[in-house]
Amino acid sequence: MSVRSAVTSQFQQVAKEQSKHLVALTDETPLLDSGLDSLCFAIIVARLEDDLGVDPFSTSEDTEFPVTFGDFIRFYENAPK
Repeated sequence: MSVRSAVTSQFQQVAKEQSKHLVALTDETPLLDSGLDSLCFAIIVARLEDDLGVDPFSTSEDTEFPVTFGDFIRFYENAPK
C-alpha cells in the first residue's frame, strides 16, 4: 500500500469512527478545513506510525508542520526511516 493510500484510508476511517464530516481531500485541502479535530489527527498519527513504521513528527527538532493534505502526505513520504 502506498503512503498516499495509507494516509487517505486513515483519514476516512477516523472521520467515520469519530462521526466527523470529512471534506473531499485534495493536495490543496488545508488540514484545518478537513473536518477533523486534534483528537482525530492524534489517532491518525498513532495509526500511521503502526502502519508505516515512522513518526515524522518526532524525528526532527526543526520540523515544519504540514498545512495541507498534500503536505501531510509528503511529510510521511519524505520521513527518514
